Amino acid sequence: MIRLKRASLPPDTAEHLTTYTEQIEQTAEADRKARAADLWAHTTVRRRVRDGLLATLADMAPGHQRCMYCGDSQGTDIDHFEPKSLAPLRTFEWVNHLLACAYCNSNQKRNSFPRSERDGSPLLLDPTLQEPLEHLRLVLPVGRYKGLTPQGDACIAVFGLNDRGVLVDGRRTAYVTAKHSVELWRIVTDRGQQGKGAEIVRAAWNRPLADVLAAMFHQSRHENAELLFLGEEETLGLLRDRDVRAAFLSHA
Repeated sequence: MIRLKRASLPPDTAEHLTTYTEQIEQTAEADRKARAADLWAHTTVRRRVRDGLLATLADMAPGHQRCMYCGDSQGTDIDHFEPKSLAPLRTFEWVNHLLACAYCNSNQKRNSFPRSERDGSPLLLDPTLQEPLEHLRLVLPVGRYKGLTPQGDACIAVFGLNDRGVLVDGRRTAYVTAKHSVELWRIVTDRGQQGKGAEIVRAAWNRPLADVLAAMFHQSRHENAELLFLGEEETLGLLRDRDVRAAFLSHA
């Protein structure tokens, strides 16, 4: 999971969302859940909003339309961050929509929306509002996440970030590939091949599991970076290189 910037919707899509939200607001409170579900499932309503929502979410997503939660599979579903069954008034609220893969949306998250027992605040991370790196630390060589906060722990549990072998194995592979990308960038730019260097950077961020690359640069600045990259001093040196950081982080 990496930090994302929420984009603006096409005007007609935004207008339709407002209209449907008003219709739910005008419904008796006891009937809002059913009304929201009916509207969202209605063929005409879905046609009016789905294309605009999906296109905008896809542009926001990491890589080539990757899931905003696991970062691995293609994002195919419009996920309601706060489920419509729990918050029907947010069913057509733009800031409540994220792009998810079918597995994260239907198999993992479903209607889960844990809240803090202390103050009732959401425990799941919205990557368009929060910096996931402050809540999740990726143990790079093994491809597993460690929760740094209750929000991080909740995301690991709800999305099965450490339980899905394909994700863990994929992160380990992505770590090796990302290191090679950084090394190759240094080689080609030292030869004056700036165009090829730019291609390497774009390709690195467009691969699945871009959270691995983000974690590498983030952890290279950690106060205990030497321990986090134990035995990989050369990689740590490259990640701390001013030119390398400028090239890769400007495209993050």
